[in-house]
Amino acid sequence: MRRKIQGQIFFYSISSVLLVFFLLIGFGVLDFGPNQKTEPVSIDKNPVYLLETSSSGITQPVGLSDTRFTESEQENIEIYEALNKGVVNITTEVLSMDWFLEPVPTEGGTGSGSIIDKNGYVLTNYHVVKDAYKLYINLDDGSQYEAEIIGKDPENDFAVVKFDSEGKDLITIPFGSSENLKVGQKVLAIGNPFGFDRTLTTGIVSGLGRPVRTSANLVIQGMIQTDASINPGNSGGPLLDSRGRMIGINTMIYTPSGGSVGIGFATPVDTAKRVIPDLINFGHVKRGWIDFYPVQLEPNIVRYGKLSVSKGLLVSKLSDNSNAAKAGIRGGDQNNPVQYGRSIIYFGGDIIINIDGIEINSLSDLFTSLENNKPGETVIVKLLRGKKEITTKVVLAERLYDFLAE
Repeated sequence: MRRKIQGQIFFYSISSVLLVFFLLIGFGVLDFGPNQKTEPVSIDKNPVYLLETSSSGITQPVGLSDTRFTESEQENIEIYEALNKGVVNITTEVLSMDWFLEPVPTEGGTGSGSIIDKNGYVLTNYHVVKDAYKLYINLDDGSQYEAEIIGKDPENDFAVVKFDSEGKDLITIPFGSSENLKVGQKVLAIGNPFGFDRTLTTGIVSGLGRPVRTSANLVIQGMIQTDASINPGNSGGPLLDSRGRMIGINTMIYTPSGGSVGIGFATPVDTAKRVIPDLINFGHVKRGWIDFYPVQLEPNIVRYGKLSVSKGLLVSKLSDNSNAAKAGIRGGDQNNPVQYGRSIIYFGGDIIINIDGIEINSLSDLFTSLENNKPGETVIVKLLRGKKEITTKVVLAERLYDFLAE
């Protein structure tokens, strides 16, 4: 009996020792694995342990990745460091009425712009400076300069402003081309969203050739769609390709919330390059125009005039020596004016339905069809005279009044 009890005591003793032994191994107190060194290293006063890699013998911090940049990251860094000083912040003052109905200067909006010339010319959006009583250019070093509007192009939402750089060696944003862009290529946007100075965002070209309607109810053709974040304050800043060349001017976003949802639009830089010389030299873009007084058709006008079509532009009147009259276009009966709201309409004239292959349903279609044309160029016009369709060629005059800028 005594031997049995002694055997049980021995068994339980051995079991207890083995249990403690395995617990020590489980908690890492005893380690019989491959020979590994663990040495504490202090980084920013926090202990980080270095593990030796047996295959290469290189010691690397646990939880810390290699600090070398990827090729794409290095590209982004180099573009930003080279060009961010060429992107300015634009702030404005506007006039508002006080309690005594007297105009007083108040803080306006803010936007971005690209320095395009070392003499202080800056390209931005028209809507950024539209209502400005005064405007200021803020450079990367914190200096601020008062600027003036040199030229405005509301139809493409462009404006050129100028400030006296006082001999500073300005960084300029180089022009690229928007002609051969591809959906999927990388793009970068530099701007000042929400007042955060010179922010870089990246993305891709999401779509090309987008027609986008502006707040002035005009359509800008050929817009570049991108998912690079464009937020309030980015307007007027450059959209760059992977070589740091401007391919577009960040203009607007589609958003149900007011913030970026990954659908932004930039006006092609080729459009900007075409109009900038006119903006600097003349203050506006010299565009071709069909010199007549147009009336956009709508149901009440169609019904009253018993017209054969419901869409198009009625030629209400035109002068006898105009290019439109010389091309055979006819205006309405000047002896029978009709009061329509605040306007006078003369019925009986031709109805323009197509210009150079672009269907004309509204006034904005007329602006769109002539946007790329200069005075003296010829366009092909299709019109209806009663129910008869007529095609004629019209030499464009110069549009003398840029009413959209008012």
